[in-house]
Amino acid sequence: MKRIFLIVLDSVGIGEMPDAADYGDAGSNTLFAASKSPYFSMPNMKKLGLFNIDGVTIGEKEAAPLGAVARMREASKGKDTTIGHWEIAGVISPNPLPTYPDGFPEEILAEFSKKTGRGVLCNKPYSGTDVIRDYGEEHLKTGDLIVYTSADSVFQIAAHEDIVPVETLYEYCRTAREMLQGKHGVGRVIARPFTGEPGNFARTVRRHDFSLQPPGTTMLDQLSANGFDVLSVGKIIDIFAEKGTTGNEDGIDKTLAYMKQEFQGLCFTNLVDYDMLYGHRNDVDGYARALTYFDSRLPELLAAMGEGDILMITADHGCDPSTPSTDHSREYTPFLAYGSPIKAGANCGTRETFADIAATVLSYFDVKPECAGTPMDIFQDPS
Repeated sequence: MKRIFLIVLDSVGIGEMPDAADYGDAGSNTLFAASKSPYFSMPNMKKLGLFNIDGVTIGEKEAAPLGAVARMREASKGKDTTIGHWEIAGVISPNPLPTYPDGFPEEILAEFSKKTGRGVLCNKPYSGTDVIRDYGEEHLKTGDLIVYTSADSVFQIAAHEDIVPVETLYEYCRTAREMLQGKHGVGRVIARPFTGEPGNFARTVRRHDFSLQPPGTTMLDQLSANGFDVLSVGKIIDIFAEKGTTGNEDGIDKTLAYMKQEFQGLCFTNLVDYDMLYGHRNDVDGYARALTYFDSRLPELLAAMGEGDILMITADHGCDPSTPSTDHSREYTPFLAYGSPIKAGANCGTRETFADIAATVLSYFDVKPECAGTPMDIFQDPS
């Protein structure tokens, strides 16, 4: 039985890419920034070979790494979650997804209001918790929808569950998703329901993302078409618009639960806390604690693996918590692979695209890639 467990440590970049300055990210290095915290400790990732990856300057290199490693370079234009995950899955995006630092054009909001029958509040980049604090009371009085964005390519709609039932909010998001195509094709339309009273509003767990479909064939499509299982943990299913296809603790627990089940194929996990809770909030110590927590759970993941199982660990972009910016950062990402089929100690250098991960996954299942990427030489000779 062949299985791959691919875990994306959301935003755990390992140093600026050559074009980082073009994105305002010169000097960014998420892993290095976190390593400066007294709460940083990753001895288990060190054993796999994290500190042996090209360009990683923290910690001591492992003399005999247990895993295979590589440094991944993003070929797509952009530094957001959607484009990063698409490229990991084999789709390179030549153009960045649109962002709206000054809010959305009036013609978009006018059409949206006409279709929903509701007005719009805010229309600015905003923190999700701050926006309901600042606009929630007006929303309760008027019924107007709180529409906002961020540094990411997102169109977010916040509404109180007593004013707009969650299923209705989802319908409004589907309406926006149908509208936002072409040049205004944002990566995700996000429903952000909340509850509570003025001064004490709180977002609920019924967030839902409505993503732009990947513009090409992904490894998920190919695996599914060839009869393999494709399981998702965390926001993977949202990123890929449910095509071919939570917090860190829950994400690790769910991955461990899948390891105990019988299936043949890929389990694709996103652990979002690094990005959402710490990177965007410039919380160096929180970021370091989250990395240390993952490292402390890594032995459980390794112990749960069976013969023929492979664990792959990577990231989708950076989000350096030590820089003035709260945005993602244009960085290289790590790649580590472990399991009995893997050549321990293999170092594949710096790769030209995240899509090499997709090609490597497909090659393990003997599926000829129809997506971008070149397989990495990390597997034992079966003879």
